Amino acid sequence: MSDVTFETHDAVLEIRLDRPKKKNALTVAMYTAMVEALERAAADASIRAVVFTASGETFTAGNDVIDFMNGLGEGEPPVLRFIRLLARFDKPLVAAVNGPAVGLGTTMLLHCDLVYATESARLVAPFVSLGLVPEAASSLLLPQRVGQAVAAEMLLLGEPMGASRARELGLVNAIVPASELRAHALGKAAALAKQPPHALRLSRSLLRGSSEAVETRMTEEATHFAACLVGAEAREAFTAFLEKRAPDFSKLA
Repeated sequence: MSDVTFETHDAVLEIRLDRPKKKNALTVAMYTAMVEALERAAADASIRAVVFTASGETFTAGNDVIDFMNGLGEGEPPVLRFIRLLARFDKPLVAAVNGPAVGLGTTMLLHCDLVYATESARLVAPFVSLGLVPEAASSLLLPQRVGQAVAAEMLLLGEPMGASRARELGLVNAIVPASELRAHALGKAAALAKQPPHALRLSRSLLRGSSEAVETRMTEEATHFAACLVGAEAREAFTAFLEKRAPDFSKLA
């Protein structure tokens, strides 16, 4: 079981995080399944848009800590393959955020063309708090979207951002009642799928700008992330998480 469900609605592929009992915490298997689905969608001319949804009351709690630590091995991690693919994907991406979106749950939204959320949505990027650095080119894209000051609150302090504030800043297109969220996002994706594909692809590329800077920043972030992951700060943060206590960084330089 990958804990990800896939459903096709005419020309729209729905990718649903389907691990509600674990707050849709992301595993290596889930990343792998999503990468494979996106690769198939990219090659399938009948698929013209993709929607990310989630079961339960949490979009995602971020990476499953134990699975993430156990899944580190040789080669490019599936999570990095996933975020690179999001940046390169040349068809519209839509997200329906039902509740907290932690870590990659927030940074992946920066690569989506349209984002809809419930009032209970919370965007959280707690990388520094975990002894890590931001990923998915969020250290580049977030300041561009919301300004340096707000980006610092989110990325350096890890402060959550509510749905209304995210809407004000343009990170969310609209706030939708929970009972209508999935249908609303699918409807917008269907509307995109009906647009002339070549004109849509070119316009989307112009809106997003050069991908070179994004790819370069992803590589920089990944290098620092990998180094931090084996460092003392991340070890203390993850140990404290598993022991259900507050981390203590006071003795770390």
